[in-house]
Amino acid sequence: METKSKNKIIVILGPTSSGKTDLSIKLAKKFNGEVISADSRQVYKGMDIGTGKVTKKEMQGIPHYLLDVANPKTRFSVAQYQKLATRAIKNIHKKNKVPFLVGGTGFYIQSVVDGIVIPEVKPNWKLRGKLEKMTNEQLFERLKALDPKRADSIDRHNPRRLIRALEIVLGSKRPVGPLSKNTPFEALFLGIKKDQKELNKLIKKRLLKRLDEGMINEIKKLHKSGVTFKRLEEFGLEYRFVAQYLQGKLKYDQMVSLLNKEIEHYAKRQMTWFKKDKRILWVENFSQAKREAINFLRTKNQK
Repeated sequence: METKSKNKIIVILGPTSSGKTDLSIKLAKKFNGEVISADSRQVYKGMDIGTGKVTKKEMQGIPHYLLDVANPKTRFSVAQYQKLATRAIKNIHKKNKVPFLVGGTGFYIQSVVDGIVIPEVKPNWKLRGKLEKMTNEQLFERLKALDPKRADSIDRHNPRRLIRALEIVLGSKRPVGPLSKNTPFEALFLGIKKDQKELNKLIKKRLLKRLDEGMINEIKKLHKSGVTFKRLEEFGLEYRFVAQYLQGKLKYDQMVSLLNKEIEHYAKRQMTWFKKDKRILWVENFSQAKREAINFLRTKNQK
């Protein structure tokens, strides 16, 4: 099929456990594509089972980018992600292939597709020390007052992201920049639509599978390598609850139950964020996604 894909990208998004990886690989095989991960935890080395990172076998020969590019002991910023992901997309275009931007971290996706100007601000440990004493609600309300645009897109239950967002706005003396008028890419947004009950079943099934595959041992190994429990808890979800279990703060059954509920809540927060973006076309299966991709790639660029 002849396509006019210069500067075009296809975004595959949706809540956790919805099947983004499987759909993206099928589409990439169909349309001569390559995949850029848009997941804020899959950038870290050694965080594989807990993040649901795609395996070599699952890739089916499709190249993947922005996996394992950072050490979990260090912090990886949205600005760093934006730079590396944009470079990867341009390299894929040079090969006359279609870039697929795939993940559930909405701000990562928006930073690339909409060309948001994100100030590079170095860590301010004194400020972080003060902010860490505040509750999530206090952090969120302060961010909302200083940078309402960022507050609108952030996970208000994640203290690590709230503190970093405040660090940026206080350090740069300005909020995250506006969307670029000349967005770098023309994008098709495909969201995976799942019934809430079905999604909850998938979340539970996936969690139990991760536990069977050795997620607890993976997190033990990270801790032994020098990643502190405090740092592990900052990654949220699987890492937070398993870290608490390993410290004796939770019993095994408590950990599994609380984690399952928190993942369900996280999926709802993801959908709340995604539903604000009217560009997203919601699809239920590969056939619908394929049809939208064909129409998009055959259409001449609007630039």
